[in-house]
Amino acid sequence: MVGGPHLFLFHRRGNWDRHLLPPVAAKVRSAMASENKDGEQHRHQEVGHKSLLQSDALYQYILETSVYPREPEPMKELRDITAKHPWNLMTTSADEGQFLGMLLKLINAKNTMEIGVYTGYSLLATALALPDDGKILAMDINRENFEIGLPVIQKAGVAHKIDFREGPALPVLDQLVEDVNSIRLQISDFQINRRLDELKIEFCAQAKNHGSFDFVFVDADKDNYINYHKRLLELVKVGGVIAYDNTLWNGSVVAPPDAPMRKYIRYYRDFVIELNKALAADERIEICQLPVGDGVTICRRVK
Repeated sequence: MVGGPHLFLFHRRGNWDRHLLPPVAAKVRSAMASENKDGEQHRHQEVGHKSLLQSDALYQYILETSVYPREPEPMKELRDITAKHPWNLMTTSADEGQFLGMLLKLINAKNTMEIGVYTGYSLLATALALPDDGKILAMDINRENFEIGLPVIQKAGVAHKIDFREGPALPVLDQLVEDVNSIRLQISDFQINRRLDELKIEFCAQAKNHGSFDFVFVDADKDNYINYHKRLLELVKVGGVIAYDNTLWNGSVVAPPDAPMRKYIRYYRDFVIELNKALAADERIEICQLPVGDGVTICRRVK
């Protein structure tokens, strides 16, 4: 999620200056800074717009050609409702919602988790993509925002798939992981005591949490992404997927240190960069980072 109406956007062409002679690069950077300043009032007004595409016209083409014609009516309704909320830039963009729905169907996800819900646009996209007996463990610190979209979710007939928990996600994840560790300890006890009945009981319990999630979408506090990752790798099955949102963080990940940006963009920027480096070096997962929305990194657990 990204909030605030005036965000720093570092165009992809900003990387070009490393191939230019210093005097030319300086002129390019100066022109880009002027363009960013002068073009602020022309920034795309689509709700959830975080596209890193240089052309707003091209982004609009994608929306009107491929996204909006296929957007389910409940998602359109929730998008329109969210547009009236003062923090509407925190919502998942329509193109990313479409992408998530497609991804969930491709991997045949059934048991999922979402960390960071806001008004529930991505949550609704997930619920609509899951089979009728699919489940979503959804966590957010603000129930009030979730309840903005809840009537739409209920009308869509998918509220029964959602288990919403208000509060920080880490304690919930810790409990799930702690259950797993407890099970492992009890199995070790069995190896000492040689009690077959205990083995059967604890083996069944182990499957409850460990490796039981098919898909997780993380769109919450960026300073905890690394902490989430450590826990989620125990909870997602081998072959399962974790999707981290905002991994290009409004383009600031390639910004020079002295680039102008909002305070919270600058604060979380280092955490996002740290996450990206950690994911790239993590041999337990395969990754694919996409410039969809504000950047989303897809991680497939392989070991």
